[in-house]
Amino acid sequence: MKKYLTFVILMACATGSAQNITDALRYGTENLQGTARFQAMGGAFGALGGDLSSLNVNPAGSAVFNNSLFTFSGSNYHTYNDASYFGDALITKNDNIKLNQFGGAFVFKNSNSNSDWKKFTLAFNYDIVDNFDNEYFVSGNSNQGIDTYFLEYAQGTPFGSILLQDDEFLEDAYLDIGAAQGFRDQQTFLGYYGGILDPETEDDNNTNYIKNGIYNRVQQNFLRKTTGYNSKFSLNMASQYKENFYIGTSLNFHDIRYTQYDEFDENGYDPNSPIQRTTFDNYLQTKGHGFSFSLGAIAKLNDNIRLGSSYQSPTWYHLEDALSQRIDSDLADEDINFINFNIVNLFERYTVRTPGKLTGSLAVIFAKDGLLSFDYGYQDFSRTELRPTFDQSFRTVNTQIANELGSVSTFKLGSEYRIQQVSLRAGYRFEQSPYKNGNTIGDLNAISGGIGYSFGGSRLDFALSRSQQDVSERLFDAGITTSALINRSITNATLSYTINF
Repeated sequence: MKKYLTFVILMACATGSAQNITDALRYGTENLQGTARFQAMGGAFGALGGDLSSLNVNPAGSAVFNNSLFTFSGSNYHTYNDASYFGDALITKNDNIKLNQFGGAFVFKNSNSNSDWKKFTLAFNYDIVDNFDNEYFVSGNSNQGIDTYFLEYAQGTPFGSILLQDDEFLEDAYLDIGAAQGFRDQQTFLGYYGGILDPETEDDNNTNYIKNGIYNRVQQNFLRKTTGYNSKFSLNMASQYKENFYIGTSLNFHDIRYTQYDEFDENGYDPNSPIQRTTFDNYLQTKGHGFSFSLGAIAKLNDNIRLGSSYQSPTWYHLEDALSQRIDSDLADEDINFINFNIVNLFERYTVRTPGKLTGSLAVIFAKDGLLSFDYGYQDFSRTELRPTFDQSFRTVNTQIANELGSVSTFKLGSEYRIQQVSLRAGYRFEQSPYKNGNTIGDLNAISGGIGYSFGGSRLDFALSRSQQDVSERLFDAGITTSALINRSITNATLSYTINF
């Protein structure tokens, strides 16, 4: 039977938490998804509209539709990670298929020919804006063992506060300390009963700890596997004013499902070390929902030039975390296996506010032969915030966000060339790193291409897109400072079918 206990991290006694800058950033970024036409053209639809996924850029885009329609899309996601840790490089791959988009638009034309409002559109659209399915594995010889993780949390923690009470089970104490004293003391407890560290003295007031492992370098193996998605369901209203102006707005409802499984093992200690092996695994589940809104407009300057502008509000995510851990070593308490993935820490609900976004767009239309489109987006990630802000742990993370994250410029370029019923498409996307140092997460570059065929009453589109980005990921949030260096590429193959009414 699973055992649950609320983990009160929002009280003043909680001096550490599981939420960090990586979590805040994960839900604030969106990878290019959507219909095949949208992906093939790099998502540069801010001045074009006429595609359901364009509502993610500019909600005025649905007013460009001349008729009602329905579109659905499926994608194959291929993730390729070339990861190195202390110079040892390993390659992992991950493939999955998802229905990533579906939606429809209903166009109501004004029967009053004297009215300046030509038509009104109601639309809905579902998009997976980020796919979290991923896996990488690293292995290397480190001069920092897992004891550095536990020692960073343990120093300053009174030894007496983490000891078992009379007739208390190990798993009960683990949960109780987390709930009453916080994440820091709980990790100290785990390190002590896991055999990784000991107090300098067994005085209850002792706050200094020492490691039990003896080594110069240790062999470490680390597997991280993530699953889930960030999806957006948009309800949209838009209208055409006279012949050359379109306005629209959307209400966006977000859904988060995320799991992260970390498997860590360490060996290669000195022959005289009391510890010869250590394992430490973590399993995190995050779920929640969010809300945002967007406003936008498109103007036709003439038959060839279109301008677009839009505002995407901040997104307010309300999230809940559940964390399970397990640890073992040569010196671990004999009952340590009772602390496992069936013992679940439930964290109180918290809020992540991601920054708003401004987008300006330009499109050049070449009659019925084709088009070129360009989007520029601006987003300030230093304004990302964890709430409630009165919580000391969240204030610490928010200060880190303000110091380490900066503004991000995104450039998208798309083109389309039509040959009767056939459309040929290509796109390019560049997105700056959200980190001021440009290293923790590097700039993103993406290219795409595709083809579409119109059957008159329906259309079939195919796209192939590939993005590349360098990422530096720490194995743990404390202690071990050497990061895994990952060159990550994601290839999407997307097929969309559109039915016109």
